[in-house]
Amino acid sequence: MSEQSKPEDLIDFPCHYQFKAIGQGGDKFRREVIEAIELHAPVPMDSVRSQVSRHGTYQSISVMLIIYNTTQLTDIYAELKKVPGLKMLL
Repeated sequence: MSEQSKPEDLIDFPCHYQFKAIGQGGDKFRREVIEAIELHAPVPMDSVRSQVSRHGTYQSISVMLIIYNTTQLTDIYAELKKVPGLKMLL
């Protein structure tokens, strides 16, 4: 039986890491995604990309950051899961 891999075994820190949150369209969702990430890392505005669905119902927010350890990575994902209107995290 093989041992289960830990994130720190799979990723060499520090590293560039892209978070992608998909949820409701509108500025509020984008702002809340950025605020959730900023609790654990600074978010330069030039690292944020968004794409709105054809009808404007949904949008994807991508944020590229330098992540320094597993704790920071898991803490950011935990905060993103709390964002109202979130449909999916990648």
